Amino acid sequence: MRVFITGSSGLIGSELVRHFDRRATRVVGADNNFRADLFGPEGDTTRTRDLLLTSTRRYRHVPLDVRDRAAVARLFREEGPFDLVVHCAAQPSHDLAARRPFDDFDVNATGTLNVLEAVRQHSPDAVFVHMSTNKVYGDAPNELPMIELPTRWDYARPEDHDGVREDMRIDRSKHSLFGASKVAADVLVQEYGRYFGLKTVSLRCGCMTGPDHSAVELHGFLAYLAKSHVLGRTYQIYGYKGKQVRDNLHSVDVALAIEAIYEAPRPGEVYNLGGGRENSCSILEGLARLEAITGQPARTNYVDVARQGDHVCYISDLGRFRAHYPQWRVTRSLDDIFVELVQAWRDRAALPSTVAA
Repeated sequence: MRVFITGSSGLIGSELVRHFDRRATRVVGADNNFRADLFGPEGDTTRTRDLLLTSTRRYRHVPLDVRDRAAVARLFREEGPFDLVVHCAAQPSHDLAARRPFDDFDVNATGTLNVLEAVRQHSPDAVFVHMSTNKVYGDAPNELPMIELPTRWDYARPEDHDGVREDMRIDRSKHSLFGASKVAADVLVQEYGRYFGLKTVSLRCGCMTGPDHSAVELHGFLAYLAKSHVLGRTYQIYGYKGKQVRDNLHSVDVALAIEAIYEAPRPGEVYNLGGGRENSCSILEGLARLEAITGQPARTNYVDVARQGDHVCYISDLGRFRAHYPQWRVTRSLDDIFVELVQAWRDRAALPSTVAA
């Protein structure tokens, strides 16, 4: 089994490298550390790349930019054919996309097209999994009836209890430019499955998290919340009274979901993937959990303006994915995740040269 992973030094990419290094004969990862350009030193993924290179047996790292079409095709010719391709590389911030729209679209949409076409030309039998986002729905989920509870917003109707389903519309809503570029990529992935017959799957992810997340304010909700708290920083809350809700899935469980897809792909499918209701929390609830773990008070500053296109409450309905892959389950609870994040940032804080990473 030969595996190719783009964005291999990021949160999900690095987890996949470790996961398949134990299962595959060859794992090739592409990552040019564009996060450092996007987010500065705190977004730098060099530390993760170096850890992978020293802790894996079958991993080869390539500093490839997915925007370079010729280089992507050359890698597939030289290293392939691959059995599994997981496309994690992305510009991940909807705030930053408004300031750098060409970079956003070139990475998210054109980069995805470059990888898809390389698969079609050089690894047509590969399973292709695309890490999409719940932002493809824009702010349409905000139209679901909501109720305000003491610490969170929640869905008002019983039929919405499990969260947003895949039949939520993806047009006639405000996406942010990031959401729009990811819609383009998401539809391309579907089309390469439905039109060309490739084994493509798009995962519309909620908040993915884990200890290897190079979290920054503009990206990485739960890890950045823990990072700010452990390092004694003031956390900025933007609108919705801090009661906005996200569901959170550990990177380990993402890797297990992708392995399940590889074993039984459904071409052209899309799935919402997140932690579900059990792993959901608001900002206020997350801060309360961190205070209980650390014993230190949270420092916050409230800005009474929500981010454009932001979701008030987003929980992934996992029903479709679980129906197709009943062997998969969420193995890391929200409590597990918080404890692990706190310990990870305490460990980094003990090493001054790596605090920012």
